[in-house]
Amino acid sequence: MHKIKKPLLIFIGTIVIIVVVVILLISPITKYLVEKYDEKYTGRQIKMDWAYVNPFTGYIYFSNLKIYELKSDSVFFSTSGVSANFAMLKILSKTYEISEITLNRPRGIIIQNKKDLNFNDLIKKFSSKKKPGTAKETGHFNILTIKIKDGEFYYREKVTPINYFITKVNIESTGKRWDSDTLAAKFSFLSGIGSGGMKGNFTINFKNEDFRLGVIAQKFDLNILEQYLKDLTYGYFSANLDADLNVKGNFKNAENVTFSGLLAINDFSSGENPKDDYASFDKLALAIYELSPKNHKYLFDSLSLSNPYFRYERYDYFDNLQKMFGKYGTNILATKSYTAKFNLIIIIGNYIKALSKNFFRSDYKLNRLAIYNGDLEFNDYSLSEKFAVQLKPLFVSADSIDKDHKRVYLFLKSGIKPYGNATVTLSINPKDSSDFDMQYHLQKLPAAMFNPYTITYTSFPLDRGTIELNGIWNVRNGKIQSDNHLLIIDPRVAKRLRNKDTKWIPVPLIMAFVRERGNVIDYKIPITGNLKNPKFHLRDVIFDVLKNIFVKPPTTPYGIEVKNIETEIEKSLTLKWEMRQSSLLPSQEKFIEKMADFLVKNPDAYIIVYPQQYAIKEKEYLLFFEAKKKVFLAMNNKTARSFSEEDSAKVDKMSAKDSLFIHYLNKRIKDSTIFTVQEKCARLVDAAIIKAKFNRLNRERANAFMVYFKKKGLEKRVKISTGENVIPYNGFSFYKIVYKGEFPESIIKAYQKMNDLNNEAPRKKYLKERKKNRSTL
Repeated sequence: MHKIKKPLLIFIGTIVIIVVVVILLISPITKYLVEKYDEKYTGRQIKMDWAYVNPFTGYIYFSNLKIYELKSDSVFFSTSGVSANFAMLKILSKTYEISEITLNRPRGIIIQNKKDLNFNDLIKKFSSKKKPGTAKETGHFNILTIKIKDGEFYYREKVTPINYFITKVNIESTGKRWDSDTLAAKFSFLSGIGSGGMKGNFTINFKNEDFRLGVIAQKFDLNILEQYLKDLTYGYFSANLDADLNVKGNFKNAENVTFSGLLAINDFSSGENPKDDYASFDKLALAIYELSPKNHKYLFDSLSLSNPYFRYERYDYFDNLQKMFGKYGTNILATKSYTAKFNLIIIIGNYIKALSKNFFRSDYKLNRLAIYNGDLEFNDYSLSEKFAVQLKPLFVSADSIDKDHKRVYLFLKSGIKPYGNATVTLSINPKDSSDFDMQYHLQKLPAAMFNPYTITYTSFPLDRGTIELNGIWNVRNGKIQSDNHLLIIDPRVAKRLRNKDTKWIPVPLIMAFVRERGNVIDYKIPITGNLKNPKFHLRDVIFDVLKNIFVKPPTTPYGIEVKNIETEIEKSLTLKWEMRQSSLLPSQEKFIEKMADFLVKNPDAYIIVYPQQYAIKEKEYLLFFEAKKKVFLAMNNKTARSFSEEDSAKVDKMSAKDSLFIHYLNKRIKDSTIFTVQEKCARLVDAAIIKAKFNRLNRERANAFMVYFKKKGLEKRVKISTGENVIPYNGFSFYKIVYKGEFPESIIKAYQKMNDLNNEAPRKKYLKERKKNRSTL
C-alpha cells in the first residue's frame, strides 16, 4: 500500500503541475496570438491588458479588451472585462456551446456616413462565403446566456450630424440554440443626453422574421429628434416620452404590426428659440386597444391633449410656418429628395403614413377624444398695424367615434381673446365626411377688434359695436343647406386715419345704407351649392339696403336723437383718447366744463378717474412714429431740433409699409431672421425711448384733463387713479369716470331717455341682444 501511495501522489502532483503550467502558459500565449493575428483574421487591431484561459473548464476572460477602428488608433469597442464559459465535453459531440458570455462595462461607437457604417468591414469579413448548393458544415452552435452589464453605446452620424448615446445599458438574454429560431432578451438603459430611460423585453424569430416587443419608457428625452429636425426646420424642439407598449410584428412587412398599450408625449415645445414657442403642449396621451393595419383595426380607448398652444403668424410675403419649414415646405421636400442622407423624422413620418393609409377603410373606434385648455393664437403683421386674436381657453370633446355608429358628435367651446366666445356642435357621418350637421355661435366680439383690417382697407376705424354670428349647416353628399345670421349691435365709425398706404372706402356713407333704424346691422345669409363651390345668397342684404334708402330718411331725427343721447352718456362716463393724442378736442373740453360745473353745484360730490390704457397698441403707434421720424430726418438732412409740427404731420401720414421706409429698415437692420416691421423698428428705436414717450403721453393727458378743474379750484375733488394696461373693448385708450356722491342729473335724464328709446319699435327688437352683449362702456 505504501509502495502504491507514493507513485500515486507523484502522478497527481504531476497532473496538477501540468494543469497549472498549461494555464499559466496558455493565457499569455492566447493574448499574444490574439494581438499578433488580429488584423489577419478580423482586419482590426485588438489589444487587452491580460488574458486568462482554462482549457479544462472552458473558462476564458479578457481584461480591458479594446477593438480599434479599421486602420485607425480610435477605439471602436471596449470592455473592462469579457468572460465566456465553453462546454468542453460537448465539443466531442461536435456541439460548440457557450453556456454564458458576459461583457462588463462595454463601450461601443457606431459611426454612419451616408449609407456607410464603421462596422461594414466586419460584416463583410465574417459573412458566409459558401456558394449556393455546397454541403452544410457538420456540428452545432449554442449560446445560452448573454449578459451586458452597465454598457455605454454611442451613435454618430456625420452628414446631419448626430451625436447621441445611451448609458447604463443592461441586457440579459437566454441565448439561442442551434435547433431554435428565436432569441429572447430583456433590456434597460438611460438616455445619455437629457433625462429618462427605457426597459423591456423582446423576442425575435430569425426564420420568419417575426418579433415581439414590450417596452416601458419613463420621461425618455426625445432630444435626438432635434438634430434631424434641423434639416427640416429653422428652430428648436424638446419633448419626452412615456410608454407602456406591447408590439408584435414582422420585419419584412411594415403593415404587419400590432400595437396595444399606452403612449404619451410630454412637455412638447417647438419654435424659433426656447423663449418663443410656435407650438407646445403639456401632454398628448393615447390609449390603444388594438392598432393593426394589416387586420384593418384602429381601436383606441382615448386620445387627450392637455394645454396645447399653437401660434400662426402672417408676414408681408409668407408666414411663420414657411419661416420654419421653408417657403411652401421646401426644406421638407429637399430632405425627402436627398435619399442618400438618413433622416429619422422622415422615416417615422413615412412609417406613420403607411400605418394609417387604410384608416377610413378599416374598423376604427375612439371612445373618448378631448382637448383641454387649448390656446390658438393668430397674429397678422401684413397689415398697416398688428392684428391679434386668440382662441383661449379652447375645449374640444367627442364621445364614441366609431365607424359602426351612424353619427359622431363633437363639441367645441372657446373663449376669444381679447373679448368674445364661440361654440360649435358638429354631428358627422363617420363613413362620409361630406355628410354632417353643424351649429355655430360666435358672440360678444367687439367690432373694434378688427380695426387693423378696417383701417388698412377703408381708412376708417370702428370705436363701437358688438358682433354676433351664428348659423346652422346641413350637408348631405357635399350639398349645402345653410342659414347664417350676422348681427352687429350699435356699430360706429371713428374719424378717418389718413395714411398713404391705406385704401379709402366711404364707410360712413356705406353705414347709412347697411345700418338699420335701430342702429344695427342684421342680415341673414343663406348658403347653398356644394362644399367645393358654395353659393352665397345676398337677397336679404340687397332688400335691406333698398329699404334703408327709402325708409330711413323719414326717421333721421329719431336716429340723431339716439346718437346724441348715446354721446351724452358715453362722454359723461368716459373720455376717449385717439392714438398719440395728448390734448383735448373742443367737444371734450365742453364736457369737462360741464363736469366742473356739476362739482361746483354739488359740494359733496367728487370724481375718480381710472385711466384705461391700450398700452400695446399705443406703444406700437409710438414705435412706428419714432422709427419713421428717424427715416424722415435722415432723408431730409434734418436734426431733431429742426423737426416741426408740419414735419410731424408728414411722418404721421407716412405708411409703416412705405417702400422707402422698409428699404431704410432693411439697410440698417441686417438680420434675415426678422420679418416684421414691428421687430425691425424695435431694433432701430431703443425700448427705453418708447417707454419714456408712453409715460410722457399719459402725463400730458392727465395734465390736459385737469387744467379746467384747476382753474375752478376743484383739483382736490378729482382724483386720477394709477393707469391700468388693458385691451379696451372700443379699441382706444380712455378715461373711465366714476361719480361719488351726487350723480349728474343730465346723465340720469339721458339714461331714462335712452331706456325710453330702447323700448320704441326700431330698438326694442334688439333689446335682448343689447343686454346680452357687452356694451362699449
